[in-house]
Amino acid sequence: MDPAAQEEAGGVDAVRTAVRSRLRGTVIDIAPVFGFTLTFALTHRLGIALTLAFTAGAGAFVHRLVRREPVGRALAILGLVCVQGALAARTGQATSFFLPHLVLHCAMAVAAPVLILLGWPPLGVMVGLVTGERTAWRRCAVRRRAFARGSLVLFTGNVLMLTVQLPLFLSGQAVALGSVDVFGPLVFALGALLGWRVYLRALGGHRCDAGLRADGDVSAEAYLSADADLNAGPARPAGPARPGDPTHLTHPKHPTHPASPMERTVR
Repeated sequence: MDPAAQEEAGGVDAVRTAVRSRLRGTVIDIAPVFGFTLTFALTHRLGIALTLAFTAGAGAFVHRLVRREPVGRALAILGLVCVQGALAARTGQATSFFLPHLVLHCAMAVAAPVLILLGWPPLGVMVGLVTGERTAWRRCAVRRRAFARGSLVLFTGNVLMLTVQLPLFLSGQAVALGSVDVFGPLVFALGALLGWRVYLRALGGHRCDAGLRADGDVSAEAYLSADADLNAGPARPAGPARPGDPTHLTHPKHPTHPASPMERTVR
């Protein structure tokens, strides 16, 4: 099997595995938001809703620790829940609980086009981190353009979420805002999956050089092979052998070696 095709197949499997893992983790990530929204919709009491949200966040943190998942992600989720609860408790408004998510979506909506124009499409950055390729994909112009098209899918999904969330936040509809916010991680995961499909379609049958390693350097074998091809030059067609042509006179003891001028004179 072609090494480049085998490496790309491994990258596809890694991305699919990451998307499936993200979809499974979405259920845990939305537990605090879902608990807060459901409790506030039933009781309309902010204190009870915040208590349940903190409890769900702590439960998600313990669950990730038991499963030995990265501690950083578990701490990030728990810290985000604490920030959301602090904002809602200070303002006394249930809609303030969803303010960090709105700020995050706004930042992503602004940063995505800028990153695409700078040649750093967000989808390419995420895929590089997942597959271990890091930034080697930026050396291929075809892949950069394909990742840029895929990143537009992520950008579109993020903008659609903002167009629904911002009016609900400004009008103070906490329950409706929470119901939409629950689908935020799911929309992001599906956007990444659709963006990956767009990337593969835009990439077509393109294959990058097999000599490019993950760190962006060229391997010694690829370099020597290319150098030998350049030094060899175009092959000349073989003509008929002439008796006086020195290239057809060989050493008597070494037939593969051409004879010297002195040996040709003696003979």
